[in-house]
Amino acid sequence: MKEREKFGSRLGFILVSAGCAVGLGNVWKFPYICGEYGGAAFILIYLMFLVILGLPILLCEFAVGRASQKSMAQAYEKLEQKGSRFHHMKWLSIVGFYMLMMFYTMVAGWILYYAYRSLTGQLHGLDSSAIQNAFDTMQSSPQTMMFWNVLAILVSFFVCALGLQNGIEKITKVMMSVLIIIMIILAIHSLLSPGAMKGVAFYLIPDFSSVAENGIGNTIFAAMSHAFFTLSVGMGNMEIFGSYLGKERGLLGEGTRIMCVDTFVALMAGFIIIPACFSFGVEPGAGPSLLFLTLPNVFSNMPGGSIWAGMFFVFMAFAALSTVIAVFESIISYYMDTLGWSRKKTVLVNIPLMTVLSTPAVLGYNIWKWFQPMGAGSSIMDLEDFLVSYNILPLGGLVFVLFCTRKNGWGWHAFCDEVNQGEGKKFPLWLRGYMTYVLPLIIVVIYLKGYYDTFVGMGIKTLVLWMAFALLLLAGIFSVAFHKPKVQKK
Repeated sequence: MKEREKFGSRLGFILVSAGCAVGLGNVWKFPYICGEYGGAAFILIYLMFLVILGLPILLCEFAVGRASQKSMAQAYEKLEQKGSRFHHMKWLSIVGFYMLMMFYTMVAGWILYYAYRSLTGQLHGLDSSAIQNAFDTMQSSPQTMMFWNVLAILVSFFVCALGLQNGIEKITKVMMSVLIIIMIILAIHSLLSPGAMKGVAFYLIPDFSSVAENGIGNTIFAAMSHAFFTLSVGMGNMEIFGSYLGKERGLLGEGTRIMCVDTFVALMAGFIIIPACFSFGVEPGAGPSLLFLTLPNVFSNMPGGSIWAGMFFVFMAFAALSTVIAVFESIISYYMDTLGWSRKKTVLVNIPLMTVLSTPAVLGYNIWKWFQPMGAGSSIMDLEDFLVSYNILPLGGLVFVLFCTRKNGWGWHAFCDEVNQGEGKKFPLWLRGYMTYVLPLIIVVIYLKGYYDTFVGMGIKTLVLWMAFALLLLAGIFSVAFHKPKVQKK
């Protein structure tokens, strides 16, 4: 039996796992959601939920991976109790990997395209209408969109084809190191801009009156939701890297370090974007348009804007590609574990497969623009994002927690033994009640609130129909988690 690949260094594991967690959620969504919900006050609430919500699920994934030494294709089978049904939940992860990449590679392609146009000075000096037109022109061209989408796929699969140590670990370490250096340079430049200190005050000094304006409940839920999604937990992305990890060190310390790197990147992204927004009179809570419309306007009108814009989108590209590489590795490991394929054969099969699967998202902005599955103005990407972000991620996170705490899954004591194996901080055993009952309840609330927020504006009948669908999926998860295996009679 071929020995499983291992990381070459502890730093490699931390940076590769952090690279998986560090994605567009950190450097795109975090700054604008922070701006929308009151800056520093939101950050304090977010950090609290990161520790009590994100970290425990991250540890569940790492523990399942390291104990099983398998990908999500076989991890549940190896660890579950005899007669358990948890292994059926592996399809949630496998489908999720593909569905996430069906639109994420396209967005990574957008960022590569903007990095190219910024570095070549094509966006410098344009007014706001010209920048809007540049974005619209890109989206209306299936050829342009498809070229950069395929480029993102090819680059990421090429890195995976080189292997764990020689490809993913080595290249991601360089990408993450450069990403952090570029972030620091951009943050310093942003902080030196005229009027930037107003943005710093907004970002660092809590103003709870702004929380009251948005509603305390809304702010808490936004912080809770982002803390859940920011670490890329729930689908099994982190599980695969746990399976490549040795048992020399306990998982609590490693998970905490990865969480800190992920948080550092998110906070630094805020230092880049929010002071710049205040300096140039831009609304920091501008939403998703902040990245492709608002910030290019800012860079276009500053001295040396092409250089700063190019650096920013290169940094964004590294953040996006590090996530794509991590998810592609999860897909590759599935084929290697279940079919016994070589790494290179798996890559060669998945390049055309991934290209075909990502085509609907690309065409959804031009040729198939008429198809608006989530209501007027929506796109195919919106549907795919909804299925991943509001279904597979929270339901997958719920499965991991139930699997690690219930007797018919892996079990609390087996989970704790794995987390605490090795040197370093130990996971407190007295958290059993929280992990078993409170944490699943929080995930269920996030899941149902996501459905409510998505469909509440579409009419009561639509809302009731979709909420019934959400409850049906939850019932399926709990039927697996609470199934009692039949005892075999001798």
